Amino acid sequence: MARVAVVGGGLVGLSTAVCISESVPQCSVTVLSEKFTPETTSDVAAGMLIPHPYPDMPIEQQKRWFQETFNYLLAICNSVEAADAGIQLLSGWQIFRTAPEQKVPFWADTVLGFRVMSEAELRRFPDYRFGQAFTTLKCDSRRYLRWLESRLKRDGGQLQARKIEDLWELCGQYDVIVNCSGLGARVLVGDLKLYPVRGQVLKVQAPWVMHFVRVDDGSTYIYPGMSGVTLGGTRQKNDWRLSVDASDTKDILSRCCALEPSLQRACEMSEWVGLRPCRSAIRMEKEVLQRGGYQLPVVHNYGHGGGGFSVHQGCAQEATRLVGELIAPTRGFFAKL
Repeated sequence: MARVAVVGGGLVGLSTAVCISESVPQCSVTVLSEKFTPETTSDVAAGMLIPHPYPDMPIEQQKRWFQETFNYLLAICNSVEAADAGIQLLSGWQIFRTAPEQKVPFWADTVLGFRVMSEAELRRFPDYRFGQAFTTLKCDSRRYLRWLESRLKRDGGQLQARKIEDLWELCGQYDVIVNCSGLGARVLVGDLKLYPVRGQVLKVQAPWVMHFVRVDDGSTYIYPGMSGVTLGGTRQKNDWRLSVDASDTKDILSRCCALEPSLQRACEMSEWVGLRPCRSAIRMEKEVLQRGGYQLPVVHNYGHGGGGFSVHQGCAQEATRLVGELIAPTRGFFAKL
C-alpha cells in the first residue's frame, strides 16, 4: 500500500487528501498540519466561487479548474449533504465604476444565469456604471472543512497535528509527499515567489441581506451565508499582521454600508484576519528531491491566494493525477477521477 502524506490542513490540503483517498486504490493518506479548523487561514475565507486572476497562468487552465470545482460543489449542493457541507447557491451582483474591457469574463458560462445588469438594477448603486448579475456557489468555510475532515476519516485517512519544518523529515515514512502548505511553503521549500496578502473581514448577523454584492476589484464585498454575512475587506500585500486593525474595521463597515445601508442595523459583529498565500501562478507540479542518495517524491499544490475556494477541487484532481504518476505511472491506475 502506498503511503501518502499531505502537508497542510487547510482547504487545499484537506480537499487534496480526500481526492487522493477516494481516487487512488490501495493508498493510505495522512494529513500533517500544525493547525486544523477552526484555526486555519481557510476558516477566515468567505468561500465564494468567483475566480481570482493568476496573471502567469493560462486562462484555459484557470477555467478548467474553476469548472471542475463548480461542478463538484454544485453536485453536493443538489444532494442531501448540502447542509452538512455548508454549500449553497447565492445570487447577486458584481459592480464596476467603469465598464471593464472584458464585459463577459472567462467564467461566465460556468456560473448560472450570467447577464449584464439592467439600468434599473444599477440605480440601486448610483456610483457604479456597469454590473454583472449571476448565481454562484458559496461555501460556509468551517462547515466545509469539518465535512472534508469527516469524509477523509470515513475513508480511513488520518489527521495528525505536527509541524513540518523540512520535507525530508518524512523521508522513509511516506512514499509521496503532497505539499499543500500554503504560505508556509515560503520557508518549507524556500519559495520566495510566495507572499502574504493580509485580509481582514467582518462577520455579522443580518438575515434580511440575501444577495451578494462585490465591487469589481474584490476589495469590497457583502456575502450572505449560512452562518451570517461576511463583509470585506482588505488586500494588504506583504503585510504579516494577524491582529485586528480597528481602522480597517471602520473602513470596511463604511464601504459596505454605502452599498447596503441596512447593514447599519447588523448585530453580533466579529472580526477576522487571515494571510492569503499569494503567487502569480499556483504551483502545481511534481518533482523528485535528491539528497545523499535518497529520493523524495513530492507534488506541490500551493499559492492559491484569495482564490482557493474557486479552484480547490480542480487543483485537488490535478494533484491526485500527479501523485498517481509518481506511485504507478501506468494507464488505468485510477479507480475514479
